[in-house]
Amino acid sequence: MINASIVIYKNSKEDLHTVINCTSNSNVKFIYIIDNSPTDKLREFASGLSSKIIYMHGQGNVGYGAAHNIAIKESIKQGAKYHLVLNPDIAFEKGTIEKLVKFMNNHQDIGLVMPKVLYPNGDIQYLCKLLPTPADLIFRRFLFFMPRAKKREKIYELQDIDYSQVHFGVPSLSGCFMLLRADVLKKIGIFDDRYFMYLEDYDLCRRIHAVSQTAFYPIVSVIHHYEKGSYSNFRLLFFHICSAIKYFNKWGWFFDKGRGYLNNQILNECLRHKS
Repeated sequence: MINASIVIYKNSKEDLHTVINCTSNSNVKFIYIIDNSPTDKLREFASGLSSKIIYMHGQGNVGYGAAHNIAIKESIKQGAKYHLVLNPDIAFEKGTIEKLVKFMNNHQDIGLVMPKVLYPNGDIQYLCKLLPTPADLIFRRFLFFMPRAKKREKIYELQDIDYSQVHFGVPSLSGCFMLLRADVLKKIGIFDDRYFMYLEDYDLCRRIHAVSQTAFYPIVSVIHHYEKGSYSNFRLLFFHICSAIKYFNKWGWFFDKGRGYLNNQILNECLRHKS
């Protein structure tokens, strides 16, 4: 069984229509819509798009990871083998989920797989990343115009790996589209709901690496309308900073052996491919 969850907050009907249609036209059994909005005015619209919809509202604006956790817990109770975490601004072709599931079935050591993610114009989104240092996030957000920051971002986003090839052991994969193995989640836990928004995917990836592997599978692709909200919205920037502080308090600011180990593995792979 495969279930999926989509967390929404004042999203447009157009976004919902697209992502629900894509997901319902697959072998996903239940699609949980966790609505963090102040009102449930999207209930009737969302529920009318598919018989697979389970619409949930009333938990308040608990944050991204905590809202997905509501659905993941239900999914695990139902005995689902896989759970798909989706952003509401995602679109993909029929057969995408089935191909990812087949890949997971053929690789039992994989706890998380992410497909190739594209912008609407077809450009690649570099969403295979290293685990960040404080400098990575500071340069990326506040000093992006500096040559040193641009050079560091290229390394941080692993732009030198071949984004047309399957890669195992990627340190961090984006939470915009995560196919997760339920048995792995039972071992390591679900999203850490102390992160209201941002970095909950980094944190989950780290814990997955402790018992399993991650994989980037570019044989299939999805479209993501990536907006980088924290770059234009001071409230989202505040959430991003708060999450970064919680992340580094948990895993280490400057001394983090786990970060170094995982990052060096993939960077060494990049060097082998270039040589």
